[in-house]
Amino acid sequence: MYVLAAASPTHPIKKSVYEKGWALNGNITKDTIYYGLETELNHYEHDKAPVGPLFWAHYSYLGLNPKGLKDQFADYWKLNQNHALIHYKYCVDNPMGFEGYGEDCWGLTSSYSLKGYAGHRPEHDLGVISPTAAISSIPYTPKESMRFIRYIYTKQDSLVGKYGPYDAFSLEKKWYLPRYLAIDQGPIPVMIENYRTGLLWNLFMHNEDVQRGLKKLNFTSPYLKEKENEEI
Repeated sequence: MYVLAAASPTHPIKKSVYEKGWALNGNITKDTIYYGLETELNHYEHDKAPVGPLFWAHYSYLGLNPKGLKDQFADYWKLNQNHALIHYKYCVDNPMGFEGYGEDCWGLTSSYSLKGYAGHRPEHDLGVISPTAAISSIPYTPKESMRFIRYIYTKQDSLVGKYGPYDAFSLEKKWYLPRYLAIDQGPIPVMIENYRTGLLWNLFMHNEDVQRGLKKLNFTSPYLKEKENEEI
């Protein structure tokens, strides 16, 4: 949103809005090591949790290509890849001892839950796996994500319906909800295609407004044109 706001031809925001808003006056930077990986940023202003739900690595990056994307605060590929790997390592470690967690079954994010809806993450783990978390992370964790896909389609196919895996399940509680949430389903085909061909990333990053917004906020990216009409 900040990139598009900075690109507005009529009401653009200043770079200082991005720095004071998203970047919390620089306080968004973080050097925490969790499961042996740097977390890069502190998204939680009022929470000491090291990482959040995995949708943080998906929604903002369905079009915005994090490969090589950097600014004064972070390397955004490293941010997202480490975020996904931390979730994977956490589920393999399985400190809460939940049934099913492991190399084949991992991924926590906001989704349907045992009682309504919850923002699942390592510091708020209810034993609920949300398939969109692992599957939509495939650009960052192709091997680990494919293990999950094979697992759910071959060993837990009762959790798969007409439109793919259901939104969430808990082997620990022997629970699943045969429903879908569009906001969780949407990132799955987009991120699979970005992994396969980069289609959505390429279309978005070629947009002139996106290019202008990224430059105004001082991002660097191998997909930024230095001159008008330059091929990338």
